[in-house]
Order: sequence, then structure tokens, then C-alpha cells
Amino acid sequence: MATQLRAWQRMLSGRRLDLLDPTPVDIEIEDIAHGLAFVARWNGQTRGDFPYSVAEHSLLVEEIFGRLYPKATPAQRLTALLHDAPEYVIGDMISPVKAAVGPGYDELDKRLTAAIHIRFGLPAAVPVRLKQRIKRADKISAWMEATQIAGFTTAEANKFFGRPDPDIITGLSIQLRAPLDVRTDFTQRHETLLGALT
Repeated sequence: MATQLRAWQRMLSGRRLDLLDPTPVDIEIEDIAHGLAFVARWNGQTRGDFPYSVAEHSLLVEEIFGRLYPKATPAQRLTALLHDAPEYVIGDMISPVKAAVGPGYDELDKRLTAAIHIRFGLPAAVPVRLKQRIKRADKISAWMEATQIAGFTTAEANKFFGRPDPDIITGLSIQLRAPLDVRTDFTQRHETLLGALT
């Protein structure tokens, strides 16, 4: 008889998250914030003394999203903050690797996203228009990261991510901070937005 492979991961909160069949009851924001604060974007190929984490990226995307869509609801902004939340357990793969892995990664991402959203009172599936708007903010964040810390020229970043409206990014800059500081800020921002839902 073949031994079934373990598909769950034990979280620091004590939860056991089944990656193939995640349930909202096993999702904790502290686990998400901790995991994302230690996951490096750009496969860690960035300048600076700290990696640029997915948690820091998520905070920036939510800020940019709010600037792009000032009438966005707290639920929409929370969705923007959590747009990469599944990466706390499946990691951040750069686009070329995702393409090589194939549809399996996307399926894991969708199942985890649904469980995370249900846990925090959001629709399991992100509406198409909202997803497109978050993607717009995400691409602006990627442009900033590419030009400020990932070694891209402006011309390269414009080609891959599009040239952002300078007014949207005025006063914003990439921050490289200790993971625990980023974890705290991510958790606090989540609590603020979640509190505004009620």
C-alpha cells in the first residue's frame, strides 16, 4: 500500500493548514503576516541589507490601490492587501517559474485565496474588475521595485510593467526593513481594514 504524502503544514499558531484542502478555520493573520514578512520577492535578487518581502510589497500595493481608487471600500482595500497572501505557504515564484510549473501552482493559489478570503469576510472569488484594479496597482509596485532595488533600467521596467503615472507614486519609495517590523505593520494594517468592515 502506498503511503499518502503529508499535505499539511504546521503553523506557528499551532494550526495545521492542509494545502490541498485549506479551510478558513485554519487561517490566522499572524501566520500570514509572519510568513509573508520572511518571503523575499525577486528571488531575493535585490539591493540592500534586508530582502524585500512580500509583506512589504503587499503594504505598498494596498497604498497604491488606495491612491488609484480613492473611493475603494475597506473590503476592496483588504482584498488588495491580501492579494499575495497564499504566498505565506507556497512562496513567491517569479513569473518565469510559474509558467514552467504550470497550472498546479494556480490551483493551489486559488484554493488558498478562497479560504483566506472567507476567513476574513471577503468573497471567496475576487470579482474580475477588482482583480484587474489590484493588478494595476501590483504592476506599479513592480515597476518601483524593479527600478529602485532589482537592477532594472527605467526602459526595461517600462517595457515589462508599463510606465506609471508619476502623480500616483509621488512620495512613495521602497522600504527595506527588518522582517519583524514589516510583520507588525502588516498585521496592524489588516486589523484596521478588517475593523472598518463592520
